[in-house]
Amino acid sequence: MAEDGFEAFEAALDEVVNPGKPEPGEPEGTDASDPLLADLTDPQREAVTHTEGPLLVLAAAGSGKTRVITRRIAYLVRNGIPPWSILALTFTNKAAGEMRERVLGMLGDDPSPTRGLTVTTFHSLCARLLRRYAEQAELPGLKPNFTIYPAADQLALMKRVVRDAQLSTSNWSPRSVLAAISNAKNELIDAERFAADASDFYSKTIAKLYTGYTRALRSAGAVDFDDLLLLAAAMLRDRPAIRAECLGRWQYLLIDEYQDTNHVQFVIASLLASGGQSRESNLLAGLPGVEPDDEPPASGEDAPNICVVGDPDQAIYGWRGADITNILEFEERFPSTRVIALGQNFRSTTPILANADTLIRHNKRRKHKPLFTEREGGEDVEVLRCGTEHDEARAVVEWFESLGEDGSPADREGGLKGLAWRDMAVFYRTNALSRVMEDELRSAGIPYVIARGTAFYEREEVRHALAYLRLVANSADDVSLLRVINTPARGIGKTTVAHLQAFASANSITLFEAMRRVSDVDGLSARAVNAVTRFVEMVDRWTGAGKFMGGEVAGSLGELGERVVRESGLEAMYKKQAETSGSEADEERLENLDEVVSSVAQFESEYAPDADPAQFDAQAPITDTPPLLSMLRAYLESVALVSDADAIDPTQGAVTLMTLHAAKGLEFPAVAMIGLEEGLLPHARSNQSDEMLEEERRLCFVGITRAMRRLTITSARYRTHRGMPERTIASRFLEELDADHTRVRDRDDEQMIDDFDATPTAAIGGSPMDRQTNDLAAQFPEGATVRHPQFGVGTVVTVSRGRYARARVRFRDVGEKTLILEYARLTRVN
Repeated sequence: MAEDGFEAFEAALDEVVNPGKPEPGEPEGTDASDPLLADLTDPQREAVTHTEGPLLVLAAAGSGKTRVITRRIAYLVRNGIPPWSILALTFTNKAAGEMRERVLGMLGDDPSPTRGLTVTTFHSLCARLLRRYAEQAELPGLKPNFTIYPAADQLALMKRVVRDAQLSTSNWSPRSVLAAISNAKNELIDAERFAADASDFYSKTIAKLYTGYTRALRSAGAVDFDDLLLLAAAMLRDRPAIRAECLGRWQYLLIDEYQDTNHVQFVIASLLASGGQSRESNLLAGLPGVEPDDEPPASGEDAPNICVVGDPDQAIYGWRGADITNILEFEERFPSTRVIALGQNFRSTTPILANADTLIRHNKRRKHKPLFTEREGGEDVEVLRCGTEHDEARAVVEWFESLGEDGSPADREGGLKGLAWRDMAVFYRTNALSRVMEDELRSAGIPYVIARGTAFYEREEVRHALAYLRLVANSADDVSLLRVINTPARGIGKTTVAHLQAFASANSITLFEAMRRVSDVDGLSARAVNAVTRFVEMVDRWTGAGKFMGGEVAGSLGELGERVVRESGLEAMYKKQAETSGSEADEERLENLDEVVSSVAQFESEYAPDADPAQFDAQAPITDTPPLLSMLRAYLESVALVSDADAIDPTQGAVTLMTLHAAKGLEFPAVAMIGLEEGLLPHARSNQSDEMLEEERRLCFVGITRAMRRLTITSARYRTHRGMPERTIASRFLEELDADHTRVRDRDDEQMIDDFDATPTAAIGGSPMDRQTNDLAAQFPEGATVRHPQFGVGTVVTVSRGRYARARVRFRDVGEKTLILEYARLTRVN
């Protein structure tokens, strides 16, 4: 910390810790009348004011974690900590924006007290650090003007890599190859190391494609999402000077949703955590490729000021690399950690919380904390068994209509009116379950929106416009160039492109540079040469022939966006299509182009260069990059890193449909969770391990805790699969709900079942089935040898009784399988 920063900090610290005697139960050195602290609970206040050393805040669902994080930032700033020394990391642009706004609101409208404060996402931070340090770190093939390829461009590039390797895209699915590479990058395994470790045909082929994909990315001056994290982590790990500069900048690190971090994010967080002079030994112990000389300090001055906030019970992203052990073992990593549990829920009613708490207690990999609310009353959770998926959808629609008219009896008694459509949501495990629900909502005339946040940026016309802008920002971006080189048609056909690519390859230059030298390319007609020349001149008008400040641009990002859409010919092309077809869809394409221009202009109006994480000195620019180019890069980064949650607008007057994963972090007064069946929730693949089953249970927990006042959970006896109705089995999670706060109803007889008997599916199905399955369980005790017609001979590992009794069997040839005894076709060998 700078000398003046220390003086300010010491003065503020003296003022904070010596204000007089604290009130009983109040953290020492705080004032309950302080506006930043007055409306906080004791644990929240403790988390806000515990500023020094490692802190783990276990924040239960709806416990006000965002309030704690933002108050903590404001508290640090107000008490003399330089804002530029604070780094707060989260996972979505939306969450980062809300945090910044809240902090500014607490500290006043004047931005000067927060100048240099960094509140951003992991990916955005890494993108900015790589732009700042790419050349200093000598990262192979990476320049500061790199492009971030979205998923669609990653896929297009991988298809080309697979074909160039003379492999079939049928046998080597580009999506599957990208997934394998992504998993490797999340474990900090680059292409070179992956190739060195490859030992079989499959891994050697993936290694070949990984190497080719990396080479193709760098040739295009591009990175993918995972590269941002991988390259930044490797740079911070391997470049002590760069790491030291970052440690000198950020003295206080806060990380939201820490349970969702993967291995590479854990490494980045550890490398950026700061403490005393010997802190690096603490931070680097055990990290890949780093062997510190000293033992990590356990406490005292050298303990880093890292605060992580999260909830192991809401860790639902293991399938994409998130590692729950990062939060479960945080105290082992930082031995002097203070742990504060936020268990009070401000969102949901008692019945909803009771069901969530009872369910999640079945998990073993967790840190228990009390989950409670001081709000009294609330209606019981309803479990509804339906006949088919169509019956299920009708039931949900009828429920929504009843809530929208007059509200429930309990609501009316409490003086509450009916709910608006925007107050209602439908959650499901997979997107495929939305179709029937959509049909029923349309039939009922109920407005709805589907929360798929990246959909806008995946539309053809939007992707074309963004490709032009990416080309403006980085002329080496061949994927973007190939997307728009002849869109709209301008006489640059496939043959011309092939000649240009061959010339570029022979001269080791980019495709755009080959276009600039088109007169030197053999085999092209005069018409083709003229067409290519006009294209280059068009781009040069936008960029100032590479200097990016052409006289015609005038420094406005909004103007640049408008000119690109118009002068590229995209606007005219879609306008002609709309006039010719008269279709509403083509009219919408024009509207979407207008929206692109609007989004560019809006970004410009909100752009704050001093908030750039790579701008270490707010008074002086770090590079000679033209301001307009810097702003364009920042815009393209924000678009590339958009997430599902960023697109959800709670003010829309419509029912929201979304997956359970997308629902995380949101809340709705009324929620319907559909498809609670074995194979859906929990997902079929959860049978592979206890860890995967626990993650499915956490996903169900997340869905339940999104509901504020009303919750209905449904399942169908029959669900159509590939045109054929198939009998389903009710989810085991229904058996794990709280009997005292749940009502069960069967749509077939419309009879309320009052005696829940601790097992909703048992109440629905009746006791004879329970006796039958318990008899089956008795026939296959633990340790019994059994035979399966497909899997062969195995040994029973565990048996569960109750409705749909299950046995986990370890087979000699295929490993462990979990089987439902009623359908397993097992025979006892001994």
